[in-house]
Amino acid sequence: MNAPPMDIHGADATARQKELIGRIRELGCDRFRPRAAELDTRNLFPFENYADLREAGFYALTIPEDHGGMGADYGTYALVSAELGRWCPATALTFNMHAATLFWASRLADELDMPDDVRAQHNIRRADIFRRVVEEGMLFAQPFSEPDSAAAAGKAAFGTMARPVEGGYRVDGIKHFASLSGAASHYGLVCTLDEEGVEPIPQNTMFLAVPADAEGVTIFGEWNVMGMRPTDSRSLKFENVFVPDDLTMLPHGLYYQAALNWPHMFMTLTPTYLGLAHAAFRFTVDYLRGEIAGAPPAGPARHSPAKQLAVAEMRIKLEQATALFRRTIGEARLRPTKEDRLRAYATQFTVMEYANDIARLGLRTCGGRAIFRNFDIERWYRDSRCGSLMLPWTAEICLERLGRESLFERGER
Repeated sequence: MNAPPMDIHGADATARQKELIGRIRELGCDRFRPRAAELDTRNLFPFENYADLREAGFYALTIPEDHGGMGADYGTYALVSAELGRWCPATALTFNMHAATLFWASRLADELDMPDDVRAQHNIRRADIFRRVVEEGMLFAQPFSEPDSAAAAGKAAFGTMARPVEGGYRVDGIKHFASLSGAASHYGLVCTLDEEGVEPIPQNTMFLAVPADAEGVTIFGEWNVMGMRPTDSRSLKFENVFVPDDLTMLPHGLYYQAALNWPHMFMTLTPTYLGLAHAAFRFTVDYLRGEIAGAPPAGPARHSPAKQLAVAEMRIKLEQATALFRRTIGEARLRPTKEDRLRAYATQFTVMEYANDIARLGLRTCGGRAIFRNFDIERWYRDSRCGSLMLPWTAEICLERLGRESLFERGER
């Protein structure tokens, strides 16, 4: 890649954001991208990438500075994640599970309403968790999906149950698509409080950190899929697993409050796919210019009007998606306006669908040789198709909510 990549962050990025993005860019260019093809081919989790991220301090990206972290806010995290997605989408996608879990427990929790005694207890618990991340490399997965997808889509209570016992909870249930299943030290688990007299409804969702090595935790099934192969997203089974009170990531009822009033918390998968889209566009340009190793030398291809039109279409989609993304991450806050919330749905849909469109156009425009596995564009094409399928905001859910919420005000039928 001879020319510098197009910036995702824009002219308004702070010096701190540019510094963090630059550090990820260096890791990505020098280490993550060269490893990506083999990880995909062999279906391997990117352990070396995670070792590099930990050594560079990024495990603590969304931990407050007064707890030894980098103190990234939502917008900073989104920009850093997008840059990571440019170099290794599977690493960016899985790292989101860790960073988002810690963001929920820190900055997001700080904005939620809770009694003083509950907040004081939460602060004590999260302080120890932050310490373990910084000092011990505690690493979170965030298994969300279940056999019945209604809960992950926000339409029902989670089927995974947490029964209060002395000193903590006993957890039972199954989670699918559990990225980092064999790599995480803890699973950030959304589950439903199972207590006599308490109705199993979304308002009673718990958010617990389940130790991966706890008795009763089982990883099962295969992960042999079309795209995002290195994410190790096998299934998890929890059978009477004990989780101590100290590993409560959010107090009872706070997850539901966050889901209702901080909707952008569910848009943190989007940066991965925007970074992928930028990478696919850059690859296509460099390929047609003869600047990709193993590609044909620069010749008549880039003079072809058909290829120029395809590159123009890719550029337009990329500019649209990037502009929408930049605006939307700046609107993430507690109780956003209706327009801001709808724009978040539109951003998720646009980025996920355009990432695949850009990769598809890139593959077609580069031509037949580009389908060989030694070229990144083929892998990005497969990876990009996965974005629109990811709960809780799949492309279909975004469309449904955009249509209904544009036509109906809350409470109307």
